[in-house]
Amino acid sequence: MSRFPKLHLRDGDGFRWLGACLLLGGLFVLLTPAARAATPTAPATPGTICRVEGGDPGRPSVGLVLSGGGARGYAHLGVLKVLEDNRIPVDCVAATSMGAVVGGLYASGLSASDMRARLEHVNLADVAFDVTDRSDLPQSQREDERYYVDSFSLGFGRNGFQLPSGLVHGNRLQALLQEWTPNIGGSVSFDKLPVPFRAIAADLQTGQMVVLDHGSLPQAIRASMALPGLFSPVDVNGRTLVDGGIVSNLPIETARSMGADVVIAVDIGSPLRPLNALSSPADVFQQMVGILIRQNVARQREQLRATDVLIQPDLGRLTFTDFENAPQGIAAGEAAAQAALPQLQRLALSPEQYATWRAAHGKAAAQAVRITKVEINSRGVVPAKRIRAALHVKEGDVYDPAAVNKDLLALVNEDDFESVTQQMVEENGEHKLVITAQEKRWGPNFLLFGLGLSATSKEEGSFRLHLGYRRPWLTSSGLEARADATLGSDVLAFHGELRQPFANPWGAYIAPYVEIQRRHANVYDESGDIRLTRYRLTTERAGVDIGFPIATLGDFRVGLVYAHGTAVPQYNLPIGNDDDDTQSTQQLLFPDIYGRQLSARAKLVIDQLDDPQFARRGYFTELRAERSLFAGSNSYTEVYGKGMVAMSYGRHSVSATVEAGNNFGGTNVTNPLGFTLGGFQHLSAYAADQLAGNSMMYGNITYMNRIASFSASPIRRLFVGVSVEAGNVWAVDDSFGSGSLKRSVTVFTALTTSFGPIYFGVAFAPGGRNNVYFQLGRTY
Repeated sequence: MSRFPKLHLRDGDGFRWLGACLLLGGLFVLLTPAARAATPTAPATPGTICRVEGGDPGRPSVGLVLSGGGARGYAHLGVLKVLEDNRIPVDCVAATSMGAVVGGLYASGLSASDMRARLEHVNLADVAFDVTDRSDLPQSQREDERYYVDSFSLGFGRNGFQLPSGLVHGNRLQALLQEWTPNIGGSVSFDKLPVPFRAIAADLQTGQMVVLDHGSLPQAIRASMALPGLFSPVDVNGRTLVDGGIVSNLPIETARSMGADVVIAVDIGSPLRPLNALSSPADVFQQMVGILIRQNVARQREQLRATDVLIQPDLGRLTFTDFENAPQGIAAGEAAAQAALPQLQRLALSPEQYATWRAAHGKAAAQAVRITKVEINSRGVVPAKRIRAALHVKEGDVYDPAAVNKDLLALVNEDDFESVTQQMVEENGEHKLVITAQEKRWGPNFLLFGLGLSATSKEEGSFRLHLGYRRPWLTSSGLEARADATLGSDVLAFHGELRQPFANPWGAYIAPYVEIQRRHANVYDESGDIRLTRYRLTTERAGVDIGFPIATLGDFRVGLVYAHGTAVPQYNLPIGNDDDDTQSTQQLLFPDIYGRQLSARAKLVIDQLDDPQFARRGYFTELRAERSLFAGSNSYTEVYGKGMVAMSYGRHSVSATVEAGNNFGGTNVTNPLGFTLGGFQHLSAYAADQLAGNSMMYGNITYMNRIASFSASPIRRLFVGVSVEAGNVWAVDDSFGSGSLKRSVTVFTALTTSFGPIYFGVAFAPGGRNNVYFQLGRTY
């Protein structure tokens, strides 16, 4: 599972909110007097890096300074567009954080229109926050998402409990930067870029400012925007670097040291909030951090001269996580630059001069490079040969960074690594592709957590705590230990499993397992209205499966299982008293059920839904069959199937679900009450498991409307919806499908949050039947 920090969220806002909280803590550590007083490593005297090439050789050199600010950095694109439209040259760039992203791409030779055109085809929010399409994940991770909170995990090992150094590792961002800058070598001097460039970062150990002037351009950009607590730090030349905004968010002095005669500085910093908006300790802390960053910006702005130009786009309430509002940010940058044109026009070149300047600073065509060697650096226990086997590239191939990144992101999705990066290195005339795979450093053991809470008007509420344990790569052959436990008011369950791969590259595995479950289930009369008794069901299983992953579509397992099951009634229903006081109360007696059995089973799951709870697109299929072995007259065959498809248009989504099951023959001791219906989204007007029988059929059509989305908040999205359901159960095989179906209509509101989905709904059925639900966590 992509435990944390790789996100498989559908929007990522919950992690953005959590990340913002951790960011405050990280900044507090770094925004110390030593850090604020840190001196740059750039030379103190002006250099000649910011050189005038092409156009008018007598003009002043122009340095562009772009500040950090997350998604507010879209404004930089608007400023660059106005500069290009008015033929204003840029001879060097110094930038921080999001400014380094835009500035670094511009320095590589991409124009503002190039960047904007590419961004139209990219969800930068998903890229920035490593949001992974759920359909690209292994099935085991998708299963975990149904129980555990946002794939959050806590690591523990010899040093005790640990968290990762950041919620996001920036794998997708670094991959995107590599694909957009194929003309830039893996290790270069930034003086040699089409436009000389400097990225600003901070040393995590000393708090000093670090000016990145050579090496890997994507890595330098990634280091410059490594917001403490949100993005993991980046190791560069033996130093651990984080976001440069904490030491120099508007690096005017750096541009000056590069030799800029005139500086165009673009400040996109967030304004301070009014006192009446500071409603929590986190708000107050964030305000304090904002004040400290503004102080380092103010010190840099003191370096401005009368001939320099300061541009401050009015970005309103656009926050550093509002990546979906790119047009608003770009428009604000354009407007601010247009307002500054009276100052900028004096720097403009003639059309001929600007064409000459563009020719000198344009993007050079990427040269075809053949890979002479592939080197694997595995930092951890995963064997290098395992990583090499996942790569399609081979010696002699023409280097294609996009193709290599596709393989690397697939490796990251397998959840063994926090990052897998590539770099093309030229040595002695040879071109070596270096793959560096960093295993998760906060393990090697991982704990997962999930919550469930359900309350209805028909039955007692229930509470569940889900705990998971994962231990990958116990051996060099890939043995993994997995355990899951549920502690609840209505259920106690444990499942422990070992998975041993044995047929790579197909990914087949053998999985011995044990599981124990104790739960309670109510038994109702034939009408489904009168509760007759309450059974305590206990099941113990031990088995072994052989599993076959079906690419990233799903998983197929087949195996043998030995089970022991008991079902004990907790009470018997009184049915009347005799007039004679000596007669005891008559009771409807229910039998104890117990047995042992060996059975063969098979299960196929195909899961391509984009969200396990609020699906907007994709499909899901589950088929399973179990047949008893050597059971004599009590032999049985049990089959079950479920299918779901979801589609959406804008804010609207519709899903359809069908489900059916049948037991042919004797009693399955692990499922003595048969198939059940009732409970939220399972004939919602009925209580959980209110309808039980040997066979079952059910259908559901659900419509949802996303009426609100929240940025940088633990609450992400708000939905309203309606479900129309129909289904029934039958006691004997030959009655399957006969008679009328029971119906239910549910109107509900739902929230997606950092702690799981929350539902509130009211269900209605013919005959005046109704039910009211409140639920936290997955549908039971």
